[in-house]
Amino acid sequence: MRSRKLAWWIGIPGVVLVLGVMAFAIFEPIQVLPRVRLSPGYLLEDQQGQSFTSEDVRGDIVLYTFRHSGCEEDCAGIDETMTEVHERLGEVDLGDTDFRFVTISFDPETDTTEVLAEQADTFGADGDQWRFVTGEEAHLANVVKAGFRVWYEKQDDGSFKFDPTLILVDGWGVIRGEYEYQTLKSDADKIIHHLDILTEEIRNAHGAAGLAYEAAHLFLCYP
Repeated sequence: MRSRKLAWWIGIPGVVLVLGVMAFAIFEPIQVLPRVRLSPGYLLEDQQGQSFTSEDVRGDIVLYTFRHSGCEEDCAGIDETMTEVHERLGEVDLGDTDFRFVTISFDPETDTTEVLAEQADTFGADGDQWRFVTGEEAHLANVVKAGFRVWYEKQDDGSFKFDPTLILVDGWGVIRGEYEYQTLKSDADKIIHHLDILTEEIRNAHGAAGLAYEAAHLFLCYP
């Protein structure tokens, strides 16, 4: 009799745990953004001629775009999205986390420091929260193509073909969002929504709440 009672009381926590896991998987009370992969390290130069590295934004959330100064129509969508997110950043409770914008030019031959500065001025980039950067061609190919997995190719006439892309990276250097095309819901709305989800996770990354967020990753509770 005593052994049966003991087995009963030992079994209760197990049943509760299983039910809790099932409820979490079914109802998804917490949403998280996927941890896609690590973003690449880099050493580039910004519109002020200053060295800019991936370590300079460690601990910050960063939204990256990839372009060149002559892209005009090809860049219209990502430019509008980047600008709108910049203007709407006040809608997100960032808490103690800093948010940065980084626009990487893959055309260093044309996009000199002066050209980057003109581009930055056009978009209201202040050189701190929003940087326009470029670097050596071989390093850019390694960072953009291999690291961020954003395709671009220089044509015989000097123009570029590329996939307009925005990439969201968290403070640990992990890619949490890739936005490669327009959907029925605008990319800006989607990114703002994803920022809300990500910043809430960051604020609750420790203690019991942190365990709940890890469970959300385990059960793929993605928006």
